[in-house]
Amino acid sequence: MGHDLRAGYPVHWRQWQAEGAPGALLIHCALASAAAWGALAEHLAGDLAMQAFDLPGHGRSGEWLGKGDYHAISTAIAGTFCSPPRHVIGHSLGATIALRLAQERPELVKSLVLMEPVLFAAARGAGGFGEEESAMRPFVEAMERGDHAAAARAFTGRWGGGQPWGALPEAQREYMIARIGLIPATRAVLYEDAAGLLAPGRLEAVQCPVLFLEGERSPPVIGEIGSALEARMPRMRRRVIKGAGHMLPITHAPEVAREIRAFIRV
Repeated sequence: MGHDLRAGYPVHWRQWQAEGAPGALLIHCALASAAAWGALAEHLAGDLAMQAFDLPGHGRSGEWLGKGDYHAISTAIAGTFCSPPRHVIGHSLGATIALRLAQERPELVKSLVLMEPVLFAAARGAGGFGEEESAMRPFVEAMERGDHAAAARAFTGRWGGGQPWGALPEAQREYMIARIGLIPATRAVLYEDAAGLLAPGRLEAVQCPVLFLEGERSPPVIGEIGSALEARMPRMRRRVIKGAGHMLPITHAPEVAREIRAFIRV
């Protein structure tokens, strides 16, 4: 484990060593931490030497104080871990950060694994996008009235691991409630493409190999995002994890590891 300033921000990270193995950076989803990669890292032991950091406001990294662009700062932090260049593996929000890193600093990224990147703007105009907005209305309304517990319950009901809110450990519920205010910090990038990830030529310019992983039971908008990216990324392949939902690296770690292992060995 380590803790220091990265891109001017207090960052905590952990690592899984594997002598002689290629390096990989793992970027977790919102409301989680680097610890969420534990199961997948165990299944990839020996295949990759892995590092994973806590995003701002998550885990043991510094508190997010709302200063600056959350997504841009997170991308800059990710870049500090990629010397020498690494395979970059991201989940959900973390996958959008991984994609941005490959666009802005292509020399740092050997390959990309995008697990359900929630770049909703890519699906704008499709049926799943409208469904997503409707499904997230209870979250938006709860945030507007300042009810963070209800907001966290609504958010995880849509993008969690499928467990009922009341079945989650109390410490986990409290952790997510305390951090639910971080979700709106990335809305402009994810829903409106404020970072220009979908701008003409940006996706086409990603020349490293890309693996897009999605869960069989995930919301339709994920498949629409995958189709939009696949149409524009010349070296992208897609794989569906049977029986999985959005939290596939946690709920289906062996299957996800198998796909990643095959991908990096090509």
